[in-house]
Amino acid sequence: MRTNDLIEMLSTNVEPADRRRLTRGLGLSAALGAGAVLGVALLTLGVRPDLGAPGVLASLLLKLAFGGGIAVLAGWLLTKVARPGGQARTGIVVAVAPFLGIVLLACLSLASAPSSHWDRMLVGHMWLECLVSIPIIGVVPFAVLTWAVRRFAAPTDLVRTGALVGLVAGGISAMGYALHCMDDSVPFVALWYGGTIAFCTLAGALLGPRLLRW
Repeated sequence: MRTNDLIEMLSTNVEPADRRRLTRGLGLSAALGAGAVLGVALLTLGVRPDLGAPGVLASLLLKLAFGGGIAVLAGWLLTKVARPGGQARTGIVVAVAPFLGIVLLACLSLASAPSSHWDRMLVGHMWLECLVSIPIIGVVPFAVLTWAVRRFAAPTDLVRTGALVGLVAGGISAMGYALHCMDDSVPFVALWYGGTIAFCTLAGALLGPRLLRW
């Protein structure tokens, strides 16, 4: 068989690549991870009993918006970076926007309160539980998203991809934990929610080269 004949045969009936396959796969995996986190949070921790109290719903919505904003933004970036060569065209600096927003709100909250209240606003009563719970709950969406990236994508920057997987997982986990957490001050959310999500991101960056290798 001549070379031209071989090339013609290989190019016959070639179907175009489905560019949305990765987005659909990661989106479905994130939804499954969020459902699993919700189930774990409700079964193991439970919903806070004071949802009907004044101001509680607004605080809960802020926590959900923070975690959800991180998950959505990082998920969008993940669909870009997880493609071969995607890291060259995608800057992930925008992923820090929710962190900057919550830190700004925390600073304004502290500035408007007496300094004698700062310790309580920052530490709260559930800091240790928050520190432990968000990373542990985040293992579930992290595992699901890692499987999805291995199944639907072919990343070339495994550190950055792993970091984004951890960031999405941390945001989803924080949303689940928010349903239970009764510490509502913005500085607490910025410090402990933000810190544990950042830890999940670091863990993803460290594990990415090992778990996402293809």
